[in-house]
Amino acid sequence: MNQGKICVSICADTVSKFIENINKARGQGDLIELRFDCLRKDELNAEDVESLRNTLAKIVGGESYPPWITTFRPKSQGGERELSDFERRNFWNVGSETEIADLEEDMVDDSWSWLWSERICSFHSFAGVPDDIESIFRRLVQTQADIIKIAVNVGDATEAIEVWKLLDNSSVRVIPIAMSEPGKWTRILGLAHGAPITYASLDEGAETAPGQISARDLRDVFRVKELNRETEVYGVIAGNTSYSLSPYMHNATFKQAARNSVFIPLQVEDLDKFIRRMVKPATREVELNFRGFSVTNPHKQAIVRHLDVIDETAQKIGAVNTVKVEDGKLHGYNTDAPGFIGPLKELYGDLKDVRVAVAGAGGAARACIYALQQEGANVTLLVRDVAKASALVNGFEIKVEQLTTDNRPLSTDILVNATPLGTRGPGENDTIATADELLDVKLVYDLVYNPAETRLLREAKAAGAKTLGGIDMLIAQGAEQFLIWTGTKAPLDIMKAAITERLSKTNAG
Repeated sequence: MNQGKICVSICADTVSKFIENINKARGQGDLIELRFDCLRKDELNAEDVESLRNTLAKIVGGESYPPWITTFRPKSQGGERELSDFERRNFWNVGSETEIADLEEDMVDDSWSWLWSERICSFHSFAGVPDDIESIFRRLVQTQADIIKIAVNVGDATEAIEVWKLLDNSSVRVIPIAMSEPGKWTRILGLAHGAPITYASLDEGAETAPGQISARDLRDVFRVKELNRETEVYGVIAGNTSYSLSPYMHNATFKQAARNSVFIPLQVEDLDKFIRRMVKPATREVELNFRGFSVTNPHKQAIVRHLDVIDETAQKIGAVNTVKVEDGKLHGYNTDAPGFIGPLKELYGDLKDVRVAVAGAGGAARACIYALQQEGANVTLLVRDVAKASALVNGFEIKVEQLTTDNRPLSTDILVNATPLGTRGPGENDTIATADELLDVKLVYDLVYNPAETRLLREAKAAGAKTLGGIDMLIAQGAEQFLIWTGTKAPLDIMKAAITERLSKTNAG
């Protein structure tokens, strides 16, 4: 357990909605941030400040409400509307000893310290990490604020390192925030490393800053208040972690096993830089106690060159989806192969001499090919660009055919989609085949797991084929990962329940 607090950020454009959201936030966190800059100008002007805040103080000041942070941020610093200097100074000259003031650097001197229980000096950069971030930090410390908050937008997990270093190397209280999806690890691990506050949204879709995580997920999924510097950190390394269900699945197993472990999203574009700056003992710049990773698109093959040890199956496949960090060495495994083949055999039966077409050109496709050939299946690889498939099929004696969209029926017993096509997002309604092309196919296996039912699976059902979704594989390969990392069997029922709950919430949203 750490001493940090979860702060739920409240935003609304009218006073009535503001109060409604405040009431919803009760019990969600340890603090509430009231974003007064969200209110429309006709709902809050210079003459209304004191009366409105007195009204809110009576509501939020009750025993059933947590303490609150007052924020009135101009648009240039991430606020919701333009604010004049007069409006800002007028606002900050009214306060309460029960409130925490979150001020920008130019307003600290204009806010009277005796009006507030504490003052936070905030700096926001939405253009990325400033080159002079350390000098900016030293300047903010000179304001004599009680807490320094620096929030910067990042495009890769490693870009957050510079702001994180401020936390590890400072004698003052610091809130380091890397905004957007690649920076989520700072929001999850901050409290464990001494940050006094981490900010959360009231719910998904109610974020007041890029990359905010809901208070419920911070508290119940990532268990951020239970983490400390000894916490074993695992994570999913991916080009896009926003749709991943792995954090929900693995954190549920850690919670059920009462392990001091957490599983975090690590959105990585430059894998080499990530391994060098954040993982390898000789070169890493931060100490996060990494113990293992799940590796997915597009890094399953690229990760191989960074490993110290690779198991036999992963070597034959030429792709790694699981890494265990032990005694400073990186051990690579492939749990995609057993995770893929188990559910397929359970549904279809014996695969010897069965015709299977695998669509894809990445590490997942290689794992499927390997597992199918181990079972004696007759495998054909379907790719958009046949010329580029030579590297993929190296080591496998299989046929390669072009994946077309001419509506000709596919001549195969089983079709496997090992591409990301159909994953939740812009390409969610895309498919590698339509019902007309699936008329002769007996079973369609889509490795995409979010959404649970892809367009490809709907097309397969329309054609009368059996279907198998990616959730079964996700659970099976995840259970193998848990065994590799912990040496114990995973609770499959807990994994499935966590994924089902998450997908249900996502679909409802």
